[in-house]
Amino acid sequence: MTADEPVLAAIDVSVGRGGQPILEELSLSIPTGSRTLVRGPSGAGKSTLFSVLGLLEPPDEGRVLVHGTDASELSERGRARLRRDAIGFVFQDFQLVPDLTARENALLPQDHGGDRDEAWVDELLETLAVADRADRYPATLSGGEKQRVAIARALANRPAVVLADEPTGQLDPETTDRVAGLLLDVQASADTALVTISHDPSLEDLFDRTARLRDRRLVETPTADG
Repeated sequence: MTADEPVLAAIDVSVGRGGQPILEELSLSIPTGSRTLVRGPSGAGKSTLFSVLGLLEPPDEGRVLVHGTDASELSERGRARLRRDAIGFVFQDFQLVPDLTARENALLPQDHGGDRDEAWVDELLETLAVADRADRYPATLSGGEKQRVAIARALANRPAVVLADEPTGQLDPETTDRVAGLLLDVQASADTALVTISHDPSLEDLFDRTARLRDRRLVETPTADG
């Protein structure tokens, strides 16, 4: 990958459901280390975009490139390997494994084939202020604690890009501020790109740029500082 090549790019992506278009010729380029917020109303296709960018489902048309590699040219196994090595996920509903401890959940990406670096995961848990919850199970954690463990898991393999789907959607305003701040702090320290998909307007000032879903395409607007 060249220095000016985006770490993640969608090129003329189209997706439909039941004969109805969801995304049409949508393009997005994510530079290394950048922070991009994608906003849009309910039903605008944000979750579909999350799945396509994360290689969880292929587009009907167009391409998704990760580190310059066209995912459409890979086998399902190759796509899974690229997804594991290059992309971290933060889900709205946390998706922690209930019978694993917080630390075991955070280590899962390394268990599934990444380089084993438990010290890095412990550092993440410390930075995210949940190290004292490491041996507890998800059912005993608050919503904010679960999301912080999910953030640690997303960064466990030091991915090139983290995709976050409504990461504060289930949190109260005070917890939202804290979790959002911690996510951005740890993203900066890990030198990874961040794409957050959210309807929450309070997050907008925290990002380099905002891309809005309109008429099944993205319209980008840089921040006042951008």
